[in-house]
Amino acid sequence: MELAYIPSPSRGVLYLGPIPLRGYAFCIIIGVFVAVWLGNKRWIARGGRSGTVADIAVWAVPFGLVGGRLYHVITDYELYFSPGRDWVDAFKVWEGGLGIWGAIALGAVGAWIGARRMGVALPAYADAVAPGIAFAQAIGRWGNWFNQELYGHETHLPWALHITSSEGGRVPGYYHPTFLYESLWCVGVGFLVIWADRRFKLGHGRAFALYVAAYCTGRAWIEYMRVDDAHHILGVRLNVWTAVVVFLLAVTYLVLSARRRPGREAVVEQGASDDPDAGETEADAGDGEAEAEDPKADVTRAEKAERAEPESESKSETGSGSGSGPDAEAGIKDTADSGKKG
Repeated sequence: MELAYIPSPSRGVLYLGPIPLRGYAFCIIIGVFVAVWLGNKRWIARGGRSGTVADIAVWAVPFGLVGGRLYHVITDYELYFSPGRDWVDAFKVWEGGLGIWGAIALGAVGAWIGARRMGVALPAYADAVAPGIAFAQAIGRWGNWFNQELYGHETHLPWALHITSSEGGRVPGYYHPTFLYESLWCVGVGFLVIWADRRFKLGHGRAFALYVAAYCTGRAWIEYMRVDDAHHILGVRLNVWTAVVVFLLAVTYLVLSARRRPGREAVVEQGASDDPDAGETEADAGDGEAEAEDPKADVTRAEKAERAEPESESKSETGSGSGSGPDAEAGIKDTADSGKKG
């Protein structure tokens, strides 16, 4: 008897009247909101406008969903196009089946379109949203828990996942919760990117490349543990090969980008005016100008005072020369008296 394990939900959908509320869909939606929220905060911190990340996400998210579904359908085509299968099921995204490789690839195309429309450089945008994407994946992986899918080999560890469904060839039992392993790994990747970005001032797409490389590292060993059906190349699961190739591409970009374009973009969005420090900066600049004008005003007043002093002196001298004032009157009186005496 197992003393501890992770229980699986009895069902992955609840009905609000005729409206189905699916746990898988909720996890995806919550993950998108987290990615946009964090990406917006990071974008503003880099000097961009509030709302730009959401505007570009309007393009990136639908493209990403389509790309993720296409990758899954193409790599697992037998689930939808083999004899006895219904090809319409390929459109039932809510039943699970989104390949992160296709989601990131086609999502990048959508982000590129949105970035061009906004006049924003795609690498800077990718750096801003990179840790948010990792956290979104961490949340999205819990959708696999609701669907009782993507688990690993059988185990009797205390954190084993208890699978109760027998649909789709499942065998009830206790298995490695690979969805949980990947979720925790993605949380670590997100914090790693945030730390490295602050420590090394990553720019020009290098924060995003670090996210890709770190995620692929974990995905490779977690994918190797899974027991769901998958295509193999040389005895290795296709997604493992994909993780290795994408990891090498990301590391190559990191190295070459650091050599060719070191540092970080000074401006990520032209004309951004929502910088909270802008008002303080302008106020400080205004104070500086006022301070700079005060000495000039003092000099001007001093000059006027100096000019006024000679004028006063000249008037005084002129007045004494013309016999005006008490002394002149005294002189006239003495002359008159002397005339009377003579």
